[in-house]
Amino acid sequence: MLTSDFNFDLPEELIAQRPSGERGNDKLMYLNKVTGAVEHHSMSEIVDLVAPGTLMVFNDSRVRRSRCYGIKTTSGREQEFMFLNPIGDGSSWNTMVKGAKKVKQDNEYRFSDGSIGTIVDVEQGSEFRRIQFDSPIDEAWFERNGHIPLPPYIRREDDDTDSERYQTVYARETGSAAAPTAGLHFTQEILDKLREKKIDLAWVTLHVGLGTFLPVREDNIENHKMHTEYYTVTEETSEKIRIAKEEGRPVLAVGTTSVRTLESASDENGNVVPGTRGTNIFMYPGYKFKVVDQMFTNFHTPESTLIMLVSAFAGKDNIMNAYKCAVENKYRFFSYGDCMLIK
Repeated sequence: MLTSDFNFDLPEELIAQRPSGERGNDKLMYLNKVTGAVEHHSMSEIVDLVAPGTLMVFNDSRVRRSRCYGIKTTSGREQEFMFLNPIGDGSSWNTMVKGAKKVKQDNEYRFSDGSIGTIVDVEQGSEFRRIQFDSPIDEAWFERNGHIPLPPYIRREDDDTDSERYQTVYARETGSAAAPTAGLHFTQEILDKLREKKIDLAWVTLHVGLGTFLPVREDNIENHKMHTEYYTVTEETSEKIRIAKEEGRPVLAVGTTSVRTLESASDENGNVVPGTRGTNIFMYPGYKFKVVDQMFTNFHTPESTLIMLVSAFAGKDNIMNAYKCAVENKYRFFSYGDCMLIK
């Protein structure tokens, strides 16, 4: 199967550059994955579209202020770093950098609080560099030096609005380099109404990293390799899923990160095993889902691993037809865009 099979025409003006005026007020498309039929709703109707007894699983990862700018000590040139994950005690970090060819071994960079990081490992031919500090850096360091890591298709600098709107209302565990964006649509009021309707809620944690950022560069999608991201499933969530499956109640994953977590954590019989592990799972048409019955998600970029994942879940033709319909009806796309319920 070719990467180009997942391309589609998207007018640039439909790429959402800012969040909508009010959280929880976006367009919602309902896609029937069996028939391919599409219905148009608003996010305020999500409670009506989810059946009582459904178990909804959310990713509670919190976005780190991981986009940081360092000044090269020898030239004064500014360099952007995306901090991805710590190594060991947190004094060394894996980063993704722009203009990576200029970021060489032993380069030193001064950050806004005066701290200095040194490049200690260079992955040739890639965007990745490891940077070393004299002592561990913590979340307070990112608050001093970092910016909200808006994705590259949002062509502006982050501002105060993003500090709130690029986090889910239930974000708890800091560690993501991008938001689990499907969850951005949920308000506390919507969550309360879901509970009132006897819809059960559960939480997993997957820290969004390279698996989300990197494009598919292979012509044949089967040659693409996902980078590892780390997830945690608690005993409580594992037990909730076991009971829901036993009772024949559907599991609705909110966001592709929740999908990846649940499918990665399941054994060959579909039992979700609690614990903290890494995953490089890559789901594309032909993948057989073991846990997830329904999905809530955003509209994804052409030729991305995410559009391949939803195509695996709902059928490629259904997804492509739904995306065509979304363009015709001027849905907003990507992180700050509109949403889709697939069931």
